[in-house]
Amino acid sequence: MIPFTDEELLPVVEKSLEKIKPMLALDGGGLTLLRIKDGRVFVQLQGACQGCASSGQTLKYGIERQLRIDIHPEIEVINIIPGMEDEIESFVH
Repeated sequence: MIPFTDEELLPVVEKSLEKIKPMLALDGGGLTLLRIKDGRVFVQLQGACQGCASSGQTLKYGIERQLRIDIHPEIEVINIIPGMEDEIESFVH
């Protein structure tokens, strides 16, 4: 269990994501933080990252790995594809 509230996670997640954005931008991609709920970070990959065959790898080994190093080893990142923002509630238990 992650020992932080979602509110406590917000600033540190934002700071950690700022480290990743330049790497994504090099490939013409980007990312938006949509929400944090129960220690799960909901993001939306953008630009060239959207629909890219490597986006799953980017999510797990780039974004999630960085957040786990910076914040907590159990933090989870979930990509919400454009148009599915209203479906976030279905991922939250």
